[in-house]
Amino acid sequence: MVQNTSSNPLQKYFRQPSIYVKLPSEGKYYPKDSIDIPSNGEIPIFPMTAMDEIITRTPDALFNGSAVAQLFQSCVPNIKDPWVIPQVDIDMLFTAIRIASYGHEMEMTVSCPHCNEAQDYALDLRNVIDQYGSPDFSKKLIIDDLEIFFKPLNYHEISESAQKQFEQQKRIQLTSEAENVTDEQKLKAMSEALTEVTKMTMNTMNESVQSISIGGQVVEDRQQINEFMQNIDRKLFKKIQDHLTSIRGQSEMKPLQITCRECNTGFEQPFTLDMSNFFV
Repeated sequence: MVQNTSSNPLQKYFRQPSIYVKLPSEGKYYPKDSIDIPSNGEIPIFPMTAMDEIITRTPDALFNGSAVAQLFQSCVPNIKDPWVIPQVDIDMLFTAIRIASYGHEMEMTVSCPHCNEAQDYALDLRNVIDQYGSPDFSKKLIIDDLEIFFKPLNYHEISESAQKQFEQQKRIQLTSEAENVTDEQKLKAMSEALTEVTKMTMNTMNESVQSISIGGQVVEDRQQINEFMQNIDRKLFKKIQDHLTSIRGQSEMKPLQITCRECNTGFEQPFTLDMSNFFV
């Protein structure tokens, strides 16, 4: 957001905060001096500028970490470094920016699973904001003499992982469509790409482990934690995975409850935040 440094006579036309929200994280997990939280805990959300809107109307740009970080910086200036925004706050902030810019109603098309009738549905995004939970990452996992502590991923980690996975998926697609490559070469290249995707998925989970305590000794070294995660048996790995899934589930959006206007039957509609059409 461009800061005003002079007494511009047009200043009264500058955008003002449209709504105020409390973050699911409550300001936790942010490095020192990276966020300014008012005394009432409510963060001001500004509507998008014309430049911001151009970014959101370019679907490819939404997958570019810098473009999305720029949007956060513009519309949520109280967050000084958008790259450190924890995962638990990201969907809430996108929803709040959408409300500030276009209003609280969002049109979406749903299809009834009973009669297959497609119909338009007006979603009140204020209800969506009310449903965002505050996951408790401070809840440690105790297994025998191990105490495992967790943290949410931040936007930089999420963006970096998403870009790497996209690159590998693109590699798989190009390899499968190549005409001057033998079936054996295709199989080898696709196997290598799938292995890389699996590694990245595991690394993403590893990053959520903040530290491990054993016998009073606290291990915070990332290399040692990664080595631990790669060498434990599947049962221990599954316990850690399930615990982390349980924590993350506390902030997940519940399915929408919809009644079909055609057959008058109720059904659940999952709500996913797709950045490529959320703002358009």
